[in-house]
Amino acid sequence: MHSPNAESPLLPTQREHLLARLGENPCYDVAVVGGGATGLGVALDAASRGLKVVLVEAQDFAKGTSSRSTKLVHGGVRYLAQGNISLVREALRERTTVLHNAPHIAQPLAFVMPCYRWWEAPYYGLGLTLYDQLAGKAGLGKTELLSSAQTQQMLPMARVQGLRGGVKYWDGQFDDARLALAIGRTAAQHGALLLNYCRAERLRYDHGQIAGLECTDTRTHTSYQIQTRCVINATGVWVDALREADDAANPSGVHAPVKPMVAPSQGVHLVVDQAFLDADAALMVPKTSDGRVLFAVPWLGKVILGTTDTPSKDLAAEPTPFKEETDFILGESARYLRRPPTRADVKSVWVGLRPLVKHHGDEGATQTLSREHTVIVSRSGLVTVTGGKWTTYRVMAEDVLSACISRGLLTTSAASSTRELALVGSPRKAVDHTDAVSLRAPQGAHSYGTEAQLISTMPGSERWLTPGLSEAMVRFAARYEYAICVEDVLARRSRLLFLDAQLAAEVAPQVALILEEELASSPKLAEFLRLSEHFLSLP
Repeated sequence: MHSPNAESPLLPTQREHLLARLGENPCYDVAVVGGGATGLGVALDAASRGLKVVLVEAQDFAKGTSSRSTKLVHGGVRYLAQGNISLVREALRERTTVLHNAPHIAQPLAFVMPCYRWWEAPYYGLGLTLYDQLAGKAGLGKTELLSSAQTQQMLPMARVQGLRGGVKYWDGQFDDARLALAIGRTAAQHGALLLNYCRAERLRYDHGQIAGLECTDTRTHTSYQIQTRCVINATGVWVDALREADDAANPSGVHAPVKPMVAPSQGVHLVVDQAFLDADAALMVPKTSDGRVLFAVPWLGKVILGTTDTPSKDLAAEPTPFKEETDFILGESARYLRRPPTRADVKSVWVGLRPLVKHHGDEGATQTLSREHTVIVSRSGLVTVTGGKWTTYRVMAEDVLSACISRGLLTTSAASSTRELALVGSPRKAVDHTDAVSLRAPQGAHSYGTEAQLISTMPGSERWLTPGLSEAMVRFAARYEYAICVEDVLARRSRLLFLDAQLAAEVAPQVALILEEELASSPKLAEFLRLSEHFLSLP
């Protein structure tokens, strides 16, 4: 094992090299299925302990839920209201860890609750003061009660009529897809082999116990055999599919009905121009007309409006928002913003599926289901992890490795080191977040951290395809960030599709030409143009 750090040499990610590694030596300590936050976190934890790790993802890294969050690294104010103190305390601790290990991707953000009834400011102020106390030294700023004038100063576009004041508190904000990529690339620096567009097909067994995994490169349709005693199912809302396949295929003859673990919930987000909020702080309404939370969050030069929390059975890679969800977000936004956004103002809409843990007998609204993560091990040794949230990805990984060790699937005396492990691009020196506004400004070189200097020396660094995306950034994505097609670049290496789907479609042909030059393979331009239409479709 070597000991890389945030300034280790760049590792090329050309696909031919990665697949050659998989074919030459298919024996691993750990095989992770799923390249979202949880799977990538497990890969990093395992690799940093000196274990030999391979991770396969059927689509692109963070293609699903992990790129479709509300972009908040938070302790969970709503969970505090539910009395789940342990979950809040854990998340607040992990919030600080994320901000410390990836300051170029995650930063503090002020939130303001505008109050229109006399009791709201003291009531919410008291709860948020408890939030501060639970954070302790990990706090990002002190909760403050604001006057009406102070609230208007921080939220100039908030509805003024009836405004009595506000409450200001602090949480974190991040770029979810780029954090996922940084976790994965850091795992690769520690020796892990990561493969996107590589689908897990079936499990392999020896005397009823998992002995390996068969996977297929979806680009070439070539199959590969992976030998390992430890397979970790980290496929989010899709974990039940692999659990059912494990039960059906296990040759031991011992079968028990597999009860679904996950009750998917979908969250819809609408993106509008920054002018609708015109603030560096986020607007947060803790209880809307039907009890849900509403956010208006400044992010990369736009504003995210959301989110919903609706039970869903649609497990498609691109779920469709329900009309009542978009109606809810626009309707509630109109109650709190001076200039109500309309459907015509929406630049992009995306849907994220949350893997809420379903306890047997649970029914009803998704708000009552568990936000905490669960780790289970099947009779054959398949380790499944689901639930939780982005902020706690690291402790989820720790718990998974602990389960593997206690079950005898892994043997290692090394403890987790990820709490203090800086991610790729993180500066070695401490960062002062006091004046950080980069995640509220349009996307640019700041999101690359220490790697921005290298990008400035690459071909095309002076040629901007659109503000925030240069030709050099596309080349960097192809060479060092596992990008294969236009969607990888414009949806997740850059966030343009999530910010302005029409502009992303206009830029796409130029991105495709650069990728063809870099990779000599199809960049799937037509598929991306269809996807951009989906991100513009409001029911």
